[in-house]
Amino acid sequence: MPENSEGIMLKKLSTATVTTAVALTVAVTGLAPTPATSATATSRPTATAISPAATVDNARIVAHFDLAKGRMPENIALSPGGTAYVTFAAARQIAQVTPSGTTRILATLPEPADGGIRTPVLGFPLTTGIVRTHDGTLYFLYATGTDDLTGLWRLRPGGEPRRIAALPATGLPNGLALDPRTRTLYMTDSVLGVIWSVPTKGGTPTAWSTASELASTGFLGANGLKIHRGAVWATNLDKGTLLRIPVLPGGRAGRVQTRATGLTGIDDFAFTGSGDSVLATLNGPNEVALVRRDGTHSTVLTAADGLQNPTSVALRGDRVYVLSAAYTTAEDPNLVLAHLND
Repeated sequence: MPENSEGIMLKKLSTATVTTAVALTVAVTGLAPTPATSATATSRPTATAISPAATVDNARIVAHFDLAKGRMPENIALSPGGTAYVTFAAARQIAQVTPSGTTRILATLPEPADGGIRTPVLGFPLTTGIVRTHDGTLYFLYATGTDDLTGLWRLRPGGEPRRIAALPATGLPNGLALDPRTRTLYMTDSVLGVIWSVPTKGGTPTAWSTASELASTGFLGANGLKIHRGAVWATNLDKGTLLRIPVLPGGRAGRVQTRATGLTGIDDFAFTGSGDSVLATLNGPNEVALVRRDGTHSTVLTAADGLQNPTSVALRGDRVYVLSAAYTTAEDPNLVLAHLND
């Protein structure tokens, strides 16, 4: 989700053709790039060296999404063949996007009776994190500010979306990750500063971690989420940090380790391989950064590569998928594909 320290406003304008135009404006100094990180079409080359042996290159936009319909992509999950499954935040939709850019809507979630105006911080209902299991089942999060809809949802192939775990309406469920070994889903709450856990069959979530490192400092705290090498990893958007929480025997949360700092506007991330290096989306600065194991980071993609408030990143082999929601640029929500040389 986008970063904001002052306020956020969603404008919805209905047309005679029942098409809803959604413009999301965020007023923040933290979201606007600073002179040190500002990206323009001429400020950086398409490929930026991230180590003596690694680059990201051949970036190209393969899909453009309809901003007027609220199709601002928030999160992504990949199939083995490279098809992307995407949440469209303001459209309340789940979509399938092929590697060639063909987009098909799989489901539209019910709108809350009050239009979602009680959704914490944002004031509109939105779909956020998504994961996919080997059989094609999709799990995703929906935040509405209402008790009847906020929570974890499931969509089986050919089926209808169904909520399988309720989450507090006072929170904002955001990042989602699956541990296939224990069949446990983990979920960040960006407002309450919690990581929840729940079995894939659904039920009552458990507050797995409420560590202070997950808390917000005024807008959104715990955000992106991944399971990697015996630990739950998360970002904190407000604090610009990448965190690692070991999973202890019995599934308990260990002490939080801060693995990187200074990542302004960090949203989602993805591991580049078996090691602990990640690619991370920096929403406000319009960048993707490589964050190394030692916590240092370098910019590898910028607005010059088509990024417009990048929200999530995923890798399939050496192919890099980056979603941009255009939350503040309000120009071109899209999917960028690039190549990782590592």
